[in-house]
Amino acid sequence: MSESLASVSYIGATILFILSLGGLSNPESSRRGNLYGMIGMAIAVLATILGPRVTIAALPWIIASMAVGGSIGIFAARKVQMTQMPELVALMHSLVGLAAMLVGFANYIDPAAAANLTSAEKAIHELEIYIGILIGAVTFSGSIIAFGKLSGKIGGKPLLLPARHWLNLLGLLVVIYAGGLFLHTETVAAGMTFLFVMTVISLLFGIHMVMAIGGADMPVVVSMLNSYSGWAAAATGFMLSNDLLIVTGALVGSSGAILSYIMCRAMNRHFVSVIAGGFGTSGGTVVASSDGQPAGEVVPVNAAETAELLRDAKNVIIVPGYGMAVAQAQHTVYEITKLLRAKGVNVRFGIHPVAGRMPGHMNVLLAEAKVPYDIVFEMDELNEDFPDTDVAMIIGANDIVNPAAQDDPNSPIAGMPVLEVWKAKTSIVMKRSMASGYAGVDNPLFYKENNRMLFGDAKKMLDEVLAVLRT
Repeated sequence: MSESLASVSYIGATILFILSLGGLSNPESSRRGNLYGMIGMAIAVLATILGPRVTIAALPWIIASMAVGGSIGIFAARKVQMTQMPELVALMHSLVGLAAMLVGFANYIDPAAAANLTSAEKAIHELEIYIGILIGAVTFSGSIIAFGKLSGKIGGKPLLLPARHWLNLLGLLVVIYAGGLFLHTETVAAGMTFLFVMTVISLLFGIHMVMAIGGADMPVVVSMLNSYSGWAAAATGFMLSNDLLIVTGALVGSSGAILSYIMCRAMNRHFVSVIAGGFGTSGGTVVASSDGQPAGEVVPVNAAETAELLRDAKNVIIVPGYGMAVAQAQHTVYEITKLLRAKGVNVRFGIHPVAGRMPGHMNVLLAEAKVPYDIVFEMDELNEDFPDTDVAMIIGANDIVNPAAQDDPNSPIAGMPVLEVWKAKTSIVMKRSMASGYAGVDNPLFYKENNRMLFGDAKKMLDEVLAVLRT
């Protein structure tokens, strides 16, 4: 394939990637968006392999590598549960960072990469390598820690070291100083020393940064790392003088940054405050009031009573949360939804932007269960409807339905937009226990007069509710 034909193929792939992002912005067009992305990537890979830069001798290695990577991808797609998607996404981000690091080192030691470059061009090329490895290292180590937190292998409580901001500043100054020395080295061996120093500091910074972010901010972390992976890919594109990689990385990086902003706004948080040290624990503790006594009394219900409340309702809003994902109850939720709609009940779903452990987590689960897109609404579209709702059913959600966000200015989640489920005639909260949510904040919703608590595993209890509704 000639250079011009490869360039045309890259332009076509870029257009498809842009169309892919546009399609992914809406659930109804997301399948088409995914298809555009896959076709674009196939064109990009073929244009690169068949292009003038790849020699015939290198083809067997490339094909073998693609076979290994493709096999791992197919295995992950078939075996990984939907509840494991957040940690899988974090793991994929780490691979992008690792690839940027390895490409940077390989590009630096390759004598042909800097051949025939002027001194100014060589300095720019080395700066691209330095920045690419830096972003890749932060992305790699940060994503590994995010994977550990999302999978439960690392606790969600933020690790706030003494003088942590000074440590970060010191690391940044060392990285800048090492970068200056790197750009003035005369030999590859000397340059590798400074690259290794910078890489180690960047890896430690990635670990420190994500460890300081609390579990309640994990959706922001996922979108943030998505942005980092895009910028790492763009930096790699500059290293390799590959226009498609630059454009694709910039698309991912910018869209991830915008998504991070949306996530922060949905939590009434500033991005800098998230990075500086988020709040949240891994949950599992019961929060009491300031005097050590229970914060109030709750009214428990059983599955039969819940089924009767749903059966007698005309308008129902279901609010899913991470508990639904853990219990893998989305299919039973849809069976209940179909049954109620067949009886003339108006059933809708309310989705909070940060529900779950990654952006769009609940939308993905509901789509997997074949829940119709036209009954799934964003928080802002439904909040005004709760006063006219007979039953608001909260399945495994906590912080996103916490009235303290509006009522308690001293709450850690004060000002965070939430689904106002307490305004419904009756709210039913499904939880395993009275433990706090991922933010580690008590929820006054549990103690309101119109609220009922359905304790137990979401899948088991919903199966019981479904059985009663079918009788």
